[in-house]
Amino acid sequence: MNLRLITMDLVQIKTKDLKNYNKPTIVLMTRWPAIYRCKNRLSKDIGALQAAKIQEKLTNHTIKVVKEIQKEGLADIKIAIDGIGIKAAKKWATINKIKTVETQGPGCLGTKMKRQFLKTHAKKNISGQIANPILLIGTDLPSISRLDLIEAIQILNHKEMVLGPSTDGGYWLIGLANKLLNPLCIWPFSGISWGTKQVLEKTIRLAALNQINYQLLQTKNDVDNIIDLSPWLDSNTFQLSVSSYQL
Repeated sequence: MNLRLITMDLVQIKTKDLKNYNKPTIVLMTRWPAIYRCKNRLSKDIGALQAAKIQEKLTNHTIKVVKEIQKEGLADIKIAIDGIGIKAAKKWATINKIKTVETQGPGCLGTKMKRQFLKTHAKKNISGQIANPILLIGTDLPSISRLDLIEAIQILNHKEMVLGPSTDGGYWLIGLANKLLNPLCIWPFSGISWGTKQVLEKTIRLAALNQINYQLLQTKNDVDNIIDLSPWLDSNTFQLSVSSYQL
């Protein structure tokens, strides 16, 4: 029997099952893909212009993936962007056919994530909609796929939290079920040294202390440094060809 057909059938079954649950919101957190406004660590290795081009490719790829989920009616989507003002963000969103966009605001990563959970949840309440799970994802993954997000959504139907571990010690996705949103739990966003290799470990430890029922997704590799781009490096010249960086 064809393995590909079996996989497709299983995905269709999972998708059908998800439509019977409350629709979550996926918040895509990204940075404006312009020189000196994104990928600071990568810019030091390959230059600000090339780093910005890579950021743009990664962002476009992630938007494409979440739009697939939205089109299937499995989730609402929202983009929280950093590096530009709200007027420019709305213009950019219109071009990309995105209905909901806002700026991330000031603060560390934990503060920005906490703000997105709070604002997204509050907006649901104000509009009279059912407060459903919320997932936050970044735009640093060339390998992120529709199936990754479907799995995360499915987990939140029976778990309180889902995390997507990254090889640098952080995570590429965090999702909270409604139980942790009303009121919003504070522990995932405080007392953590953001940008270090202990982010995931600390988050899991806090989850255990708070008796949270969680599950991990597949570990993935963020694109933050030149070593993360090794599949796209020219082995002869050891120079990055941005034109060959295709997602």
